[in-house]
Amino acid sequence: MSIKSDKWIRKMAKEHDMISPFEPNQVKVNPAGERMVSYGTSSYGYDIRCSREFKLFTNLNSTIVDPKNFDPNSFVEVEEDYCIIPPNSFALARTVEYFRIPRNVLTICLGKSTYARCGIIVNVTPFEPEWEGYVTLEFSNTTPLPAKIYANEGCAQVLFFEADDNDVCETSYKDRGGKYQGQVGVTLPKT
Repeated sequence: MSIKSDKWIRKMAKEHDMISPFEPNQVKVNPAGERMVSYGTSSYGYDIRCSREFKLFTNLNSTIVDPKNFDPNSFVEVEEDYCIIPPNSFALARTVEYFRIPRNVLTICLGKSTYARCGIIVNVTPFEPEWEGYVTLEFSNTTPLPAKIYANEGCAQVLFFEADDNDVCETSYKDRGGKYQGQVGVTLPKT
């Protein structure tokens, strides 16, 4: 496997509709001319954005967080240009971009340093071969203060790894009928 460059990412986005909508350059300023957390193609990755669709974790019901029996009432839905995450809590969001990962590609998603330097962590998530959908992101606020996440700005970076010619996986995420295949909105845990 080898990590792929901006040239490869642009080619795959154009030929295989791997990322939609796709930004071929790095965007650092919004239409009003204000600086923003960058998104788009970088040297060896793609900086993704979160949409205006958030699910903010709340402890109003004093329930147990159980991935096998997750209570959807543990979240408050927010649709805004930003989301304020309470101290030591988290929020889920989805990407603006829809991904179609080729069979010979694996991605790893890492948080952007701008958020990490504020104590906001984005969960590291692989996109497996032949997975497609909007990505559900998890933002953890590790600080004792409220934290702000901005919609339609960069929030994480995706790195792309391509298999060697004779080393393509035998069974892809699509072949397995993965439970998060084709997800559209912010998707809660499934078993």
